[in-house]
Amino acid sequence: MDERRRRKRTDLDAHLTIKKLDGSSIAEHEIDVTDVSISGIGFMCSDELELGSIYEGTLTIWTKEKLKVFLDIVRRTEKEDGINYGAHFVGLPDLYKRKIGIFQTVEENQQPIE
Repeated sequence: MDERRRRKRTDLDAHLTIKKLDGSSIAEHEIDVTDVSISGIGFMCSDELELGSIYEGTLTIWTKEKLKVFLDIVRRTEKEDGINYGAHFVGLPDLYKRKIGIFQTVEENQQPIE
C-alpha cells in the first residue's frame, strides 16, 4: 500500500472516545490509538464508523491530559483483530500540535539503556 500520510506518525499509548457530530447517534466509541501525528491519528475500533464523517472526541494523551479533538474519518482497513481507521484532525489548536511534536521529538531521541 502506498504511504499517503503527510506527516510522520509516532506510536502512542493513548485513549480516545468519540461520538458522531451529526446528531444521528449519541453512542460513544472506545478506541485503541495506534499512532498519531500533528495532522492525524490511526486507531483500531470494533464499531463501524462512516468514512467522510466528522466525529467529536476526547483524546487522553501520555500525560493523562484530555484533549478535545474533531476527526474526519478518511481511511478504513479490515484487520483480523478489528477495523483500522485513519482520520485527519479538524481544526487542531496549535498548542495540541506542539504537544504532539514534543512527544515525537522525545520518542525519536530516546536512546536504549544498555
